[in-house]
Amino acid sequence: MPSYRSLFRVPEFTPLFLGTAAQTAAQTVGGLALGTLVYRATGSPLLAAVSMFGQSLAQVLGATVLLSGADRLPPRTTLTALALAFAAGTAVQALPGLPAGALLAVVLLLGLVASLGGGVRWGLLNEILAEDGYLPGRSLFNMMSGLTQIAGFATGGALLAVLSPRACLLLAAALYLTAALVLRAGLTARPPRAAGRLSPTATWRANAELWSSRPRRLTYLGLWLPNGMVVGCESLYVSYAPHAAGTLFACAAVGMLVGDVTVGRLLPAGVRARLATPLLLLLALPYLLFAAHPPVPVAAVCVTVASVGFGASLVQQERLLRLTPGALAGQALGLHSAGMLTLQGVSATTAGTLAELTSPATATTVTAAGSAGVTLALAVAARRVPVRSSDAPAPERAAS
Repeated sequence: MPSYRSLFRVPEFTPLFLGTAAQTAAQTVGGLALGTLVYRATGSPLLAAVSMFGQSLAQVLGATVLLSGADRLPPRTTLTALALAFAAGTAVQALPGLPAGALLAVVLLLGLVASLGGGVRWGLLNEILAEDGYLPGRSLFNMMSGLTQIAGFATGGALLAVLSPRACLLLAAALYLTAALVLRAGLTARPPRAAGRLSPTATWRANAELWSSRPRRLTYLGLWLPNGMVVGCESLYVSYAPHAAGTLFACAAVGMLVGDVTVGRLLPAGVRARLATPLLLLLALPYLLFAAHPPVPVAAVCVTVASVGFGASLVQQERLLRLTPGALAGQALGLHSAGMLTLQGVSATTAGTLAELTSPATATTVTAAGSAGVTLALAVAARRVPVRSSDAPAPERAAS
């Protein structure tokens, strides 16, 4: 397995890494600012959760009509255009006097636009790295995301103490613009990975092929459901601890970083492959302690420990690529990203609704219990479905 340092010697890896880092920083600062803005204006845990994670709800529409573009559009142009669209949309959210309904409409529109991003980005990463480079490369991206979120949420929380949420949204828009410039200047003009145009028909056809394999279906469900439900727990940080939400988000990022380093760098392949279910259970179980309404320091420890379980995603993505033809790698990873984000948005909305009816602590506990239950059900189902030779990609179409 290549070292992290060697990845930066691969052409195009560094600009893709830096551009993604700038976008992650923008999402972190902008999401916290928007959630705070909506919560201050409405006092609603549901609307605060949807404002931060509702963008994910639109991913399901993008996954059904736009996702074929993950392999059929030129990566540099697409990634640059997406960053510019987010810069414009975030700047619109900073306009004074914009009602909560309009803010949420922009959130959903940006989510539709973003549905292409995961497939294009991770398909390009799989393309520019050697065959054994995707896992450490994705691990490094996840580590960067964790570190950026730690800094972003800490910085965002500090900025919100002295600046208005709208000023923080303008800062996020500037970061998106920076990402667009880095991607446009640093990436080469690669052609699309597959022939044909972006179309709903091509998207449906490829999605049907990806979904036709039972092992792939179970892998997708494992990537989407437990993760998504735990993000529903995260969506309640603002309403659970309004003045310490940035701290809880930063602690979650620390745990995610530890999990990604451990899975992506320290564990041998044989051990790594057996840890998906234990890690997914770890992702949910510490949140059950929220039933006791723990104070912020205890809640922060629970959040940190639980988030180590996000390392399960690397194990599952490695399996997904083994089961997927190389010509569909971009759309396969895009379907993973879009489905995961969609379930995160649905879970945030569901958890927010439950918090409205009960309390943020109760909603967190119930959502976490659901995640653990789903993980156990999928583990039982996977034992009953052996991988057949027809489920694996043909050798001549193996991912590069």
